[in-house]
Amino acid sequence: MKNLHFELSGPAGKPVIIFLHGFLGSSIDWDFAVEHFKVNYQCLCVDLPGHGQTHLTDPEHYSIPNTARLLIDLLDQLQIKKANLLGYSMGGRVALYLAVHYPSNFEKVILESASPGLEDEIERKKRQEQDEQLAQVLEKKNLEQFLREWYHRPLFKNLLGHPGFERMFQRRLKNDSIDLAKSLRYMGVGNQESLWLRLPEIQLPVLLLAGEMDQKFCDIARRMQKKNPGFRLAIIEDCGHTIHFENEKRFLQELSAFLLS
Repeated sequence: MKNLHFELSGPAGKPVIIFLHGFLGSSIDWDFAVEHFKVNYQCLCVDLPGHGQTHLTDPEHYSIPNTARLLIDLLDQLQIKKANLLGYSMGGRVALYLAVHYPSNFEKVILESASPGLEDEIERKKRQEQDEQLAQVLEKKNLEQFLREWYHRPLFKNLLGHPGFERMFQRRLKNDSIDLAKSLRYMGVGNQESLWLRLPEIQLPVLLLAGEMDQKFCDIARRMQKKNPGFRLAIIEDCGHTIHFENEKRFLQELSAFLLS
């Protein structure tokens, strides 16, 4: 079976928001947003391949193109003709691919701490090698040990002191190491098609979110906006990479305003 686990909340007939989590996450990460939006929207939260309750046997199904196809199939199955689309980090890369390749299925797109990929072939090859090394570590190490080391990366330095970090950490432990390794190999940045040259094609309303303390992704977001001046950009103060976790209130404000604009 090639099924994506999902949770659908909210009244039928209302506008739909699809939520795509990042690496190590799951659909549960968006519970706070579902509570906020489920009165006026249908909220579709999906476990991407290798995460949460989505376990696919064929590694090829973990690639971004095949994951995107599974998501479009899911929309067809649920008879959802148009949806708003939100993706964080890895989920943002999937969302951007969908916006480029399946624009007719979406109304608006929100990309949180997301990248169009690596343009340079040498850099992409180097990243593939790094992702492969990490995948091998995941297959050999205790998952808790891997997670402790992962969240000590500079990218996530804001998370460690957050009061909800340990609760989030415990959710991450419910993932399967072997499935996560597949995700790194097939859905990692190194295996992603670079979409930089496709950005000017996107005519959908797009909101780019970046945390002001995440300099790398602030730079990426600003460069994306230069490629397509139609994109809206919001730099969120006192936040790093994981805006929706670090400042839920500000995140929901930005998202609500964009969806209503």
